Amino acid sequence: MGMDLEYAPAPGRPRLHRRIRSSLAKRIRETYRYDTALWRMALTGPWIICVLIFTAAILGIPTGLGAPADIILAAGTGTLFLALAANILALVLALTGLPVPRLFTGSILSAAGAVLLILYYAELEIEAAAAVAVLAALFGGFGGLVLGLLRSRRIVSGLLLAVAVALSSIALPIKSHGGAMPVLAASTVMEDDIPAANPGEPGDYTYRSFTYGSGEDLHRSEYGKEVSLLSSTADASAYIKTWPKLRTIFWGFDYSSLPLNARVWMPDGEGPFPLVLMVHGNHMMEDYSDEGYTYLGQLLASRGFIALSLDENFLNYSAWSGIPDNDFKVRTWMILKHLQQIGVFNEQAGNPFYHKVDYTKTALLGHSRGGQAVAMAADAERWFKSDPVLADAKKFSIASVIALAPTDKAIDEQQAKLIDVNYLTLQGARDGDVHDFYGDRQYIRSSYSRGSSAFKSSLYIADANHSQFNTDWGLLDQSLPAGLFLSRTHIMDGDEQRQIAKVYVAAFLETTLHGEADYRGLFRDYRSGAKWLPDTAYYSRFQSGEFIPVATFDEDRNKNTVLGGTAAATGLSWTEEVARDRELKSKATHGILLERSASKSGEEAAYTITLKDSVTNDIAESDAEGLSFSLANRNADADEDEDEDTGTADNTKPSLSPDVVVELTDSNDIAARLPLDEVMEVLPLPQTQFTVNPWLEKRMSDGKYGDLSEAVFQTYELPLEAFLEEEPALDPGKLTEITFYLQEEGDKIMLDDIGFYNRSGEINGLH
Repeated sequence: MGMDLEYAPAPGRPRLHRRIRSSLAKRIRETYRYDTALWRMALTGPWIICVLIFTAAILGIPTGLGAPADIILAAGTGTLFLALAANILALVLALTGLPVPRLFTGSILSAAGAVLLILYYAELEIEAAAAVAVLAALFGGFGGLVLGLLRSRRIVSGLLLAVAVALSSIALPIKSHGGAMPVLAASTVMEDDIPAANPGEPGDYTYRSFTYGSGEDLHRSEYGKEVSLLSSTADASAYIKTWPKLRTIFWGFDYSSLPLNARVWMPDGEGPFPLVLMVHGNHMMEDYSDEGYTYLGQLLASRGFIALSLDENFLNYSAWSGIPDNDFKVRTWMILKHLQQIGVFNEQAGNPFYHKVDYTKTALLGHSRGGQAVAMAADAERWFKSDPVLADAKKFSIASVIALAPTDKAIDEQQAKLIDVNYLTLQGARDGDVHDFYGDRQYIRSSYSRGSSAFKSSLYIADANHSQFNTDWGLLDQSLPAGLFLSRTHIMDGDEQRQIAKVYVAAFLETTLHGEADYRGLFRDYRSGAKWLPDTAYYSRFQSGEFIPVATFDEDRNKNTVLGGTAAATGLSWTEEVARDRELKSKATHGILLERSASKSGEEAAYTITLKDSVTNDIAESDAEGLSFSLANRNADADEDEDEDTGTADNTKPSLSPDVVVELTDSNDIAARLPLDEVMEVLPLPQTQFTVNPWLEKRMSDGKYGDLSEAVFQTYELPLEAFLEEEPALDPGKLTEITFYLQEEGDKIMLDDIGFYNRSGEINGLH
């Protein structure tokens, strides 16, 4: 008999994949299980961090819609990013089963990730960006937890945590190097002040201001429907090949129709007046720069100059559309096009410029890349020999060039060389953008025919930075967010920095274009105008066609010979070396580096130049007034050998100021010695740390900041009268030797441009 048996599986556990799916589904449903009300309130902390870093990022790459719109956009983007990233990370944490407040933890990680990525792309190295990201996330997390505790009425716990967070922020290792630089002391102020009014104060002219431009500007009414005077456009297609469509959309034009826009400050009166063109440098395209020199335009117009601030914002960088190719060259070319346009205006009856421009007296002033562009424009034939614009621009005699913190980049493998053109450059030691003294290089390349009264001068300002020469560029020398990490501890007030610019720019133009000889003393010795200047340390150089060179150290590498004789040394080490900037790059000039090696205090350490007979005769025939030389104080080199482990320098380092004595000897072996500090104090050079922390200094912007200082020279003029007071028997017409003595152990200096000066030919600043 048969039986039908039906198989039925025994009851048991679900299959593995169903169990896993069920477990994961349960964990996902419980993603926010541990995010109680306290932790949800604590989300405020990482949200604030996220919004702040996105705001800093977008303010550094503005859209052109205005700061309020950019901030709203940043807040929205930061919030959206945090919401998405934090919830995704919360789900991932839920799948791991970790019993933590997952949304809060995800928010902390998301905020840290946002900070890390934004700072990394803002030129912080990965380890620096990561360190800041961790700190920001921790502060955001603990700050949010404080709010959560207070919201949950755990007042004591919240307050204690708030105090701990505050104390930990104070304890962060933020420090700067050195401290404030020495200010002008009473002993450094000259007894003979310049017998003229403060050039930084307004003059006697009334003036009017207006603009000229295309009349079609999409963003600025002063160059659009409210423009006073219509100008032509410039076709730069011969120089620009790349111009993104986004740039055309923003501006409404491309490189084939660049507008000639400018702000004008014109003195009232018949004229003609000297012409001064001012041009800005590379800033964010959407953050316009040309209005930032109004303070100079108004001052110069009140002193009888036609001043213009040129608009070249459309050539500046944008995070959204980059920067046009060949921009250095085009910035220069646009200056020439403005000169061409002004020439047309000057010949049109009824035009505000009609017969108001003095073609024989033109000056160019530039800031940053504009500072390089104006030097290139004064030597325009080097780049634009075949361009028709050059012929029209040549009717303007460019007598003077002023560069504020300029760049100095080779363009088409060439650099501007100014001949018999007055040149002035100003540079701040705390310049976090153009951090090397590039204007010094153009100073070196400027030369003068023998007997020319044209001159060159430089001023290095201990506490000045880059941006504050322009009123619209703010305090930061780098755009956000990287700019947040620049130290602002010792940067001088912006109005004070611009006061220096006003004094020097106006005095320079009064000297070189108006022929006001009294102001020339300011460039020979900054102390003659100390009453007009803020308290800080200054370092200046000066040279004119009246200079009789003895040693420039550029003719060969034989240290025993110089241009005007032979050299020898005793008790010191001496080498001809190239002068270098912070990054140890050459300034394209050599000097003689002297370091005392004599160990006994009574032992002499001397560097002596024996003059050729021809130089002795030249000094006598020209009736030279004194000895001139440039000196860079190198005593602080010992600071560069700090112990990296302890951060402390050698306690046996020499004095910050070397003790230098200068001696002149005549053919009768009569000698007169003059301590240098009796004429001018040898100040220590600024030692600048640019970032808020030394560790960041080498991990920001590819470590561009380099050393704490560079070779910065001060020109010293020692009147022969001062030597005669020491030794009346000295015969200045028969000088045979110049000797420099280093008196103290460790004294170290670099000398350059040794020679004699003569002021007899300085009737005025014109040439």
